[in-house]
Amino acid sequence: MALDDLKSAVPDYAKDLKLNLGSVIGNSDLPTQQLWGTVLACAIASRSPKVLRELEPEAKANLSAEAYTAAKSAAAVMAMNNVFYRTRHLLSDPEYGNLRAGLRMNVIGNPGVDKVDFELWSLAVSAINGCGMCLDSHEQVLRKAGVERETIQEAVKIAAVLQAVGATLDAEAALAE
Repeated sequence: MALDDLKSAVPDYAKDLKLNLGSVIGNSDLPTQQLWGTVLACAIASRSPKVLRELEPEAKANLSAEAYTAAKSAAAVMAMNNVFYRTRHLLSDPEYGNLRAGLRMNVIGNPGVDKVDFELWSLAVSAINGCGMCLDSHEQVLRKAGVERETIQEAVKIAAVLQAVGATLDAEAALAE
């Protein structure tokens, strides 16, 4: 199992990450599509080749072709949106918020899967990319759709752990060179 391989690659000094990796993915209460879509989108957003290589095959096996593509789409569009909206938020001139974005993001309106799943994946990617505006926006859509805070937190925990595992493994790979 790829998850076991990834866990075994985590160094001993990061034992908490290894344990968390097993619990947030291996013991998740999320439905399969939400879980593996979140895992795939976050593995992409982590920018860690090792994390993505290890988890992508299992994500692909657990997702329909449409959900697999939608999870990748969530990672792609949020990579753009998170930079744009985080910058807009961080600039001290509030007039930037009044300007038209002018960026295509049609996939958000028609992701090819249940809108709630896509919003959850987008929120998780936004957590990795640190965009407060996007986090608030996606959280509000999810809450209006009846998604519980615990479900949203599950996705954020997956994002946090995969980001940390990716950073740790990439650091170890760089030190080994």
